[in-house]
Amino acid sequence: MLVNGSNFTTIWIESDNQKVKIIDQRLLPHELKVVTLNTVNDVEFAIREMQVRGAPLIGVAAAFGMYIAALEDPSLDHLSKSADFLLKSRPTAVNLSWAINKINLEIKDINKEDRTNHILNMAKKIRQDEIEACSNIGDYGLELIKKIYDKKKSKINILTHCNAGWLAAVEWGTALAPIFKANNNNIPIHVWVDETRPRNQGFNLTAWELINENIDCSLVVDNVGGHLMQHNLVDMCIVGTDRTTLTGDVCNKIGTYLKALAAADNNIPFYVAAPTSSIDFNVRNGISDIPIEERDPKEVSQVTGIDENKKISTLKIVPQNSKSVNYAFDVTPSKYISKLITEKGVIDANEKSIKGLKEI
Repeated sequence: MLVNGSNFTTIWIESDNQKVKIIDQRLLPHELKVVTLNTVNDVEFAIREMQVRGAPLIGVAAAFGMYIAALEDPSLDHLSKSADFLLKSRPTAVNLSWAINKINLEIKDINKEDRTNHILNMAKKIRQDEIEACSNIGDYGLELIKKIYDKKKSKINILTHCNAGWLAAVEWGTALAPIFKANNNNIPIHVWVDETRPRNQGFNLTAWELINENIDCSLVVDNVGGHLMQHNLVDMCIVGTDRTTLTGDVCNKIGTYLKALAAADNNIPFYVAAPTSSIDFNVRNGISDIPIEERDPKEVSQVTGIDENKKISTLKIVPQNSKSVNYAFDVTPSKYISKLITEKGVIDANEKSIKGLKEI
């Protein structure tokens, strides 16, 4: 995807198969910095501290983390300990455990001398599969946008929440993939980008991606969405997911549930872009069974931005001795979701349709 006219992805491995590179997303949009992941500790830090973030990208990063672990020591004991270490980095996004468990299952019967190369090939395939899945989601989502455009014959207003663009994946992204595809097909698009407190990933990441692709967008604070919908300024909503249950409940960035409620009240379609790697087929009830990550309260009490000297700085914005609580995700029940956009097609958010994905 484009950054100042040049093509980038979020994670890649150099041709020598020794250096895994990522974009440090904590510094965006003010600084584009590429860093190298040299150790399993580096990968765990990158996931936990959100140098990489977004469910698909977390899974890919974890896969390469297992490869780096194998470079350190390809013994099953070391790989098992590394897997456990990485699994604890972030609890909510299912792609993390999906990628690690996939690798663990395959390497048990692989000879030690072949193990490292086998994990490398698996990590590369997981990365490529995510790229193709997101591209397919974009194609299926494009058809939904086309249907609205064919009726409206004017610019389509889409509201998204948090960041589910290419920065949350490898290329294309999930929720933004249909928007990127629509733009490539000359369908006029305007995107409402909310700040998505507390980390402001809408403002920092989604807006940055859209601007680099020359897509019209407007930034609004989190709670403007309902007002926009009441005044017919939103044609559709598209969000991503960190974990989707077998029954169609969706766990996504905190505030997604409120957007879905507003969309339902105003009869606006609410779509969730959900690669099958983010579907947890073992969980039925999202509200009771998905662990909701609580992050550092400083993400609520402080704001990071660029100051008048063009330096990145952090400011405290709350009273001294105040107490903050920082829930990172919420769960939207399936009844508020119009459709799931998967790489295998657009489906209903229910158990029958989700189970059917395994047969496609």
